Amino acid sequence: MTKIYVAGHNGMVGSAIIKRLKARQEKGEAIKLITRSHAELDLTDQASVRDFFSDEQPDVVILAAAKVGGIYANNTYPAEFIYQNMMMECNVLHQAWMAGVKRFLFLGSSCIYPKFAPQPMREDTLLTGTLEPTNEPYAIAKIAGIKLCESYNRQYGASHGVDYRSVMPTNLYGPGDNFHPENSHVVPALIRRFHEAVVSNATEVVIWGSGKPYREFLHVDDMAEASLFVLDLPRDRYTANTLPMLSHINVGTGKEVTIAELAVLVAQITSFSGRIVFDSTKPDGTPRKLMDVSRLKNMGWSAKIDLHEGLKDTYRWYRSSMI
Repeated sequence: MTKIYVAGHNGMVGSAIIKRLKARQEKGEAIKLITRSHAELDLTDQASVRDFFSDEQPDVVILAAAKVGGIYANNTYPAEFIYQNMMMECNVLHQAWMAGVKRFLFLGSSCIYPKFAPQPMREDTLLTGTLEPTNEPYAIAKIAGIKLCESYNRQYGASHGVDYRSVMPTNLYGPGDNFHPENSHVVPALIRRFHEAVVSNATEVVIWGSGKPYREFLHVDDMAEASLFVLDLPRDRYTANTLPMLSHINVGTGKEVTIAELAVLVAQITSFSGRIVFDSTKPDGTPRKLMDVSRLKNMGWSAKIDLHEGLKDTYRWYRSSMI
């Protein structure tokens, strides 16, 4: 029986991973899932995390828990973003090591790369330039998570058999996303804004920024599949495609759209027929964020869910969650 602890199981990515692991259980795999809600376990509390690992003794840990948000949230709460994410990473990873966990998967973010990184962004552009200022604290925390995994591998891999891996997703969206009017990412923010415009018969929708930045979007179900794919890779296959101090793996589609094009797609899906206005006085963030996913593709995995279909799926979930 393999005991798998999924930290952040109620979040968008964590719940998608749990769904896939439950499907494996139903097919007869000997898996025991371990979860704790934030109310049950505060991952920023070192003593509580230590006691949890001592009691549960998991075999595998997937760290999908994080404090996340869009440009507004990152700009408004920088101290919370860097502190809470770094504390969660340090506590969970170190206590996993102390409890003898051999397999660990850390989920990061594409914001780890420099603001003006060459496109598409390869894994080896990490730490080669200045980060986007609006989410620098969050990015720093995620970079620290990668380096935590690599450092424990370097020190304890040969002697204790630890195998700690990192995956860096591009912009994620899908069922379970956060649709808060201020703290959400661009896809849920647009879906909510256009939906409410349709309901209120509004004639226009105003969107932050110029609409010119390019973004890549990955459906959360694809991210869950990719995460388990990387976690399950044989060690020799993983190490053949990584380096001890460059071990993280990009996860994305390798395709991009402008924010303006995304807005038109969401307008179509929500049946909004009014005017789309871009407020150029608001920040755009990084001008382009396309992931180079050749490393993961060489290992044998590619995204499957088309953006248009994924957006329709997300909108269906959003409407059903409002009932």
